Amino acid sequence: MSPNASPTISSPPRTIRIGSRKSQLALVQTYWVQEQLQKSFPDRTFEVHTMSTQGDKILDVALAKIGDKGLFTKELEVGMLQHDIDFAVHSLKDLPTRLPEGLILGVVTERENPADALVVHEQHKDKQVDTLPAGAVVGTSSLRRLAQLRHHFPHLTFKDIRGNLNTRLQKLDAGEYDAIILAVAGLHRLGMSDRVHQILPDKVSLHAVGQGALGIECRADDQEVLSLLKAIEHVPTRDRTLAERAFLRELEGGCQVPIGVNTQLDGDTLTLTGIVASVDGKKLVKDTVTGAASEAEHLGIQLAQRLREQGAQEILDEIFTQIQRG
Repeated sequence: MSPNASPTISSPPRTIRIGSRKSQLALVQTYWVQEQLQKSFPDRTFEVHTMSTQGDKILDVALAKIGDKGLFTKELEVGMLQHDIDFAVHSLKDLPTRLPEGLILGVVTERENPADALVVHEQHKDKQVDTLPAGAVVGTSSLRRLAQLRHHFPHLTFKDIRGNLNTRLQKLDAGEYDAIILAVAGLHRLGMSDRVHQILPDKVSLHAVGQGALGIECRADDQEVLSLLKAIEHVPTRDRTLAERAFLRELEGGCQVPIGVNTQLDGDTLTLTGIVASVDGKKLVKDTVTGAASEAEHLGIQLAQRLREQGAQEILDEIFTQIQRG
């Protein structure tokens, strides 16, 4: 460099702003993503920005009565489209299968156990889901769980439960419920694995689409963010959840529709099982498809079409009619 030349001053890397809901579980998940990205890119700055969504504010009405999965994502999506935040961390089960124009599911992280858990009141610590006494009150806010449990255990009483995980556990411990159903993954992430009394087997409760995985949503044209996010992508989980989300998208189901899934990956072979059930649990159709993981979305669509042929469409039509009637 000549004595008179000015040194080149490079601008600092762009600060990446991460959007999150304010709930304890959402923040645990978001800070985990922030930590993983910081490890991969120590020279970058990743800031967490929080906001409340409609689903966080309406806690006294059943989810099925107030809208679809967008309840937990819309405000974050507006933030991305307005460039207030660069990406948002979601529990993948909360992320709609159809996203606003300009936004995409950037990556999916490695999945925790996607199963449902039975959590019991102290007086039932010697019971399993199939030995709870007749009339025992079981709390769940999920129509998927409700429909499957009603199908298998019609002698139990089911009652809606809302609020964050700690609030639900407090209601259980106070005796408002004999048992509640929660996601194993959420309990594990909050350090409450000891509250898992029983992991419900697949034959009793197929899990929600995307349950146990984190989905990171971002602007479709933000190549810088997309390239950074690739560092935390988990390809096997991505393939499994792509199949699940295609299945749900093809059936056009949201929070109000009892749809459950299970996926298994054996090498490059993906097996997808799905159910559609009526809310009262009296009707339930179930089937399985197997194929190449590279054809994950096609498998999801194929399974949806097979269940439609077996009566799923009639069940869905009945549910949509009930919703429209209020």
